[in-house]
Amino acid sequence: MNGTPHILVVDDHKDIRDLLARYLDQNGLRVTTAADAAAARRTLKSAAIDLVVLDIMMPGEDGLSLCRYLQESTATPVILLTAMAEDTDRVVGLEIGADDYVAKPFNPRELLARIKAVLRRAHSLPPGHEPATSGKVAFDRWVLDLDRRAVVDADGVVTPLSSGEYRLLAVFVEHAGRVLSRDQLLDLTRGRAANAFDRSIDNQVSRLRKKIEQDPKNPELIKTVWGGGYSFVAKVSRS
Repeated sequence: MNGTPHILVVDDHKDIRDLLARYLDQNGLRVTTAADAAAARRTLKSAAIDLVVLDIMMPGEDGLSLCRYLQESTATPVILLTAMAEDTDRVVGLEIGADDYVAKPFNPRELLARIKAVLRRAHSLPPGHEPATSGKVAFDRWVLDLDRRAVVDADGVVTPLSSGEYRLLAVFVEHAGRVLSRDQLLDLTRGRAANAFDRSIDNQVSRLRKKIEQDPKNPELIKTVWGGGYSFVAKVSRS
């Protein structure tokens, strides 16, 4: 993705399309609107779209059908707009590959935050790069047991990890040597539950350092990259 992200808003309600187009434009995004799936398909063929905001309930072809088409034929991320009562459609949408959803009525600020989070997830890391969920990973003087969700030292002493600490360490070892921003770490550890304004990652890193660093005040495994985020610099081997 180069330059200003191009967002396609698909909704049969003109007031919603116009509101979102104006708000997203004011916040630095390029926006094209479509009143139905047919118009959306025409836009998708003629323009490079970075993300689609897609209403589920539309006359003619509905949003779920268009979402399925997008997931089968492109890598374009999709955020669904759903009514509060559409629990089944929401679940189906996520199952067929939608990246997120926002329930109507919604705050445009929340939608903007979710758009930014989905764009980060879609473009900041290699596609399909998922952390391992089983086995063992050795680093420094530790072995991370992915099945037990704990770290074990050379003497076999187990140090239990909270669920947050485990997710963070699993992400670090999967992306060892790479600088990960706070936003990327938040997305990778929380996924759809991530709050775009959450800054708890620093606290989690601090707690994790206390468990795996010999000197947490002078960390040798999880390095702070000023202006960038964090990098896990230990050599990692799998078994």
